[in-house]
Amino acid sequence: MPGLLLGDTLPNFEADTTIGKIKFHDFLGDSWGILFSHPRDFTPVCTTELARAAKLSKEFEKRNVKMIALSIDSVEDHKAWSKDVMAYSCEPDRPLPYPIIADDKRELSVQLGMLDPDERDQQGMPLTARCVFVVDPQKKLKLSILYPATTGRNFDELLRVIDSLQLTAQKKVATPVDWKPGDKVMVIPTLSEAEAAELFNHGVTTKEVPSGKTYLRFTQL
Repeated sequence: MPGLLLGDTLPNFEADTTIGKIKFHDFLGDSWGILFSHPRDFTPVCTTELARAAKLSKEFEKRNVKMIALSIDSVEDHKAWSKDVMAYSCEPDRPLPYPIIADDKRELSVQLGMLDPDERDQQGMPLTARCVFVVDPQKKLKLSILYPATTGRNFDELLRVIDSLQLTAQKKVATPVDWKPGDKVMVIPTLSEAEAAELFNHGVTTKEVPSGKTYLRFTQL
């Protein structure tokens, strides 16, 4: 069945983009990556999303994350649409800071499981949903979010999630609800008390609960 699961390696697909033909793995190099799909060029919600992503491009760059979008129109349409996007972003003289894949035959959208069966164009063809894939430097899928075509994404939340993914890839911690960088993190359950005490110099605090179990352990990094 088409689609990707967490931990899968994203295929090293070739694609035509607004910066020319790419191979996905070569494009990413040793970086993290975020691939986000859009139902169609010159549509309102998509334009607001691409503009917000452009505004935040330096934040993704700080995190060593390469950005790339996908839509089912042609390269020529993407290039023309990019001008609208940057005008909406109030930066009409700045080029779009990331490429857009042209998937006009929907081949990549089918391969990656990106089509929305409920949203169709005037010819009755399914449009791409608002998919988000975050991949690590080993090209493994670390995050997958699927929005319907009618709901725009929150790119500030995507940055927050990437901060969590990158932190938890390096440290034996998890991030609790509404976590932001600088907040306390949780010690993973597989660490013993002794291991946690050795790893975390700022100490570990445990929240008491009626069950008496000591699984709610917090630390400051």
